[in-house]
Amino acid sequence: MEDMESVDVELADETEKVGSASEGGKAVGDILVDARVKRKAKRIIKQLSKESVQTGPNVVQVTRKWKNSRRPRNGYRGIKKGNAAGGTGAWGCKLGSEMDEDIVDEKDPNYDSDSFENGDIQLQPIIPEASDEELRKVLEPLILEYYEHGDPEEVILCLEDVNCMTKKHMIPQIAIEIALDHKPSQREMTSVLISDLYGRVIKQRDIANAFDLLLKNLPDLILDTPDAPTVLGNFLARAIADDCLPPKIIQVFKEKTECDYARQAVSRADTLLSMKHGLVRLDNVWGVGGGLRPVKYLIRQVRLLLQEYLSSGDIQEATRCLLELEVPHFHHELVYEAVVMTLEAINSNVEEAMVKLLKSLSDAIIITPDMMEVGFTRVFEDMPDIIVDVPLASTVLERFVEQCEKHDVITSNVVAKMPIRARKRFVSEGDGGRLK
Repeated sequence: MEDMESVDVELADETEKVGSASEGGKAVGDILVDARVKRKAKRIIKQLSKESVQTGPNVVQVTRKWKNSRRPRNGYRGIKKGNAAGGTGAWGCKLGSEMDEDIVDEKDPNYDSDSFENGDIQLQPIIPEASDEELRKVLEPLILEYYEHGDPEEVILCLEDVNCMTKKHMIPQIAIEIALDHKPSQREMTSVLISDLYGRVIKQRDIANAFDLLLKNLPDLILDTPDAPTVLGNFLARAIADDCLPPKIIQVFKEKTECDYARQAVSRADTLLSMKHGLVRLDNVWGVGGGLRPVKYLIRQVRLLLQEYLSSGDIQEATRCLLELEVPHFHHELVYEAVVMTLEAINSNVEEAMVKLLKSLSDAIIITPDMMEVGFTRVFEDMPDIIVDVPLASTVLERFVEQCEKHDVITSNVVAKMPIRARKRFVSEGDGGRLK
């Protein structure tokens, strides 16, 4: 304290000297400098007096002792940086440390010592439920692949990896929506798939909800598929025939539906189920696949197709009927029947119509060049038998083949295979020049 008093006395003397100098006639600038010096001296005195009280009379602390210290302030030492990201007590553990049983933070508010010691904690992976868009992205390629391999078990295995507990109704819904844009054979596969999924992946309630949503969406579905009410009615009747839905659901849908298209679909299903032996016939509601149909049946359908075409002249309708048969390997039969009908008709209009039809099917690559060649070759081979019934068949065939070659329906290789008509020879003069 004596040292502090001596400092105060010296500073006071200096201030008195400054004050006397100012009174002796100094300039204004010097007076301001002296005043600033005085204020600074007072601040120094004040600061020194405070530090002397805190640290003692003989020690002057200019800086704070704990300002830049890295020692822990809570009294605990942390784990070294290699084991954690902050030490025990600081919730900065590194990624994956929660799975390590050796490192347990007892200060964690979620820590339960009893459960940990008894081994009641079990960690299981949780797969979040897929959204509507994600589920649709998974199901659409899955259904299209099913149309290729035809194995329902493969679809069931793939669906096990998809979490859709509350959205299982979307499985039959999306499958039927895709089938609306495909052929009867794919629709038959879809009905089989729904039947196989029932009881294993989807339940009766899921199938009912799917049809309920499809009936409500018919105004939109009919834009892409004009016969959507009829097709959906077939699906509904087939699901009932496969015991996937109870028959009473028809009455439920009749009471709920308010849309005309939905009424048509439900009425279609009711009509199919009301027929004699309806449940048995519904097994073939989509028809029999092209490859499984008898050859005689296919030949009869091709002949009817050509006869209707000659009556109407509608090439688009004839093309649609041919595609519905789903027998691309049997298209040579249409070429054969078309040529034979032309030979039997002996009519220029029929020849012209058949050339147009074959030209259209060839340009659309519905009938491939090899199928076209096989059909004409069969006609060439059967010409001896055809001439027996149609004596002028050779003349008509030459004219018809010439027109087909002119319109690029057949190639020159096919024309080269055409049999040459035998030249009529003249008998001797004694026969009077008669042809034999």
